[in-house]
Amino acid sequence: MTYVADLHLHSSYALATSPDLNFESLARWAKIKGIDLLATADFTHPLWLQETRDKLTDQGNGLYEFDGVSFVMGTEVNCNGQQDGRSRRVHVLILAPGIDTAAAISEALSDKGKLASDGRPTVHLTPRQLLETLLHIDDRILLIPAHVWTPWFGIFGSKSGFDSLEECFGDLKKHVLAIESGLSSDPAMNWQIPELDDVSIVSFSDAHSAPKLGREMTKFGGELSYDGLLDDLRRQNIHCTMEFFPDEGKYHNSGHRKCGVSMSPEDVMQKGEVCPVCGRKVTLGVTYRVKQLAKRQVETWQDDRGFTMAANNRPAFKSFVGLQQIVAEGLRRGTNTKGVSDQYHSLVDEFQSELNVLMSADIRDIARVSGERIAEGISRARNGEVAIEPGYDGQFGKVSVWPI
Repeated sequence: MTYVADLHLHSSYALATSPDLNFESLARWAKIKGIDLLATADFTHPLWLQETRDKLTDQGNGLYEFDGVSFVMGTEVNCNGQQDGRSRRVHVLILAPGIDTAAAISEALSDKGKLASDGRPTVHLTPRQLLETLLHIDDRILLIPAHVWTPWFGIFGSKSGFDSLEECFGDLKKHVLAIESGLSSDPAMNWQIPELDDVSIVSFSDAHSAPKLGREMTKFGGELSYDGLLDDLRRQNIHCTMEFFPDEGKYHNSGHRKCGVSMSPEDVMQKGEVCPVCGRKVTLGVTYRVKQLAKRQVETWQDDRGFTMAANNRPAFKSFVGLQQIVAEGLRRGTNTKGVSDQYHSLVDEFQSELNVLMSADIRDIARVSGERIAEGISRARNGEVAIEPGYDGQFGKVSVWPI
């Protein structure tokens, strides 16, 4: 059995998110995308937790159901605490084996931050202190460091992060079963860190609107239940991950957005960590930070499906371009136009999900539904034949299926 999961997303109670992020739209878009399991998101927010109680049905296996889609109790928390003489701001995901456990977590954190102020609250704890708190509630609770390389809030980030999981968690490191690679890195970049051999590398969307669900996903290989998910993460029982092209992530390169300066790791090593235009320090990106911590190179190759494989037998992954973008480029129209939306949904209806269209549907069948140009675009994206302008300093990169 396999199931596709996206376990990092938000509700409308989180800051800077769509007001339409409710269970109705989440379930609808999960089915459009081809996702079997979503996190509920934001369970520390009291109003969203009550809505979760009111709308979701207990499946009796640690998961919940709404309109045919499974949900696991999950949230993101911003840890803000002092450790080793430095202020640390690190985002983590929390997954819990039930609503009552989620409520107990909220109660334990109620005096550590203003939980009702944001669906992704700030708690005045270090990641280690938070993990210790969670384990005292229930040792099946999962803490997963989120978008681990992001400069500002990643556990390995250049601004306030750590140089290792050991440095962050100490004797509790063994309880960290997984890390989230984030949009600006892919598994191959993380494979260069030997410490991560012992943890699962997962990829999720961090969606702030429902159509962004599934822009990164993880396909697990076990039973669709909470204990099944726990076991999959513990054993790295991952079929594959579906990824952003990491260059598209908004912190892939180093740089200074105000001055329009994007710098590769080689640029930073040659020119230093300051902006050549204004002289201020640049935001050090994910590629540079990975080079700082990397201890080895790992041999990789692509199989006949375009999935990247590793010599050390880590789970495969594939980078892809969203179907809506491919359709828009194919039709030479704006992404949010009616014609693009109509063609997008025609393809999804024909092949049951966006994931099927992007990964497995026969190109000849796609051409029959959408025409040769869109079919060609999907084929090009599957083969990695894309042009990319890397993102940097908070600005997303640009991926084009056809060179502009």
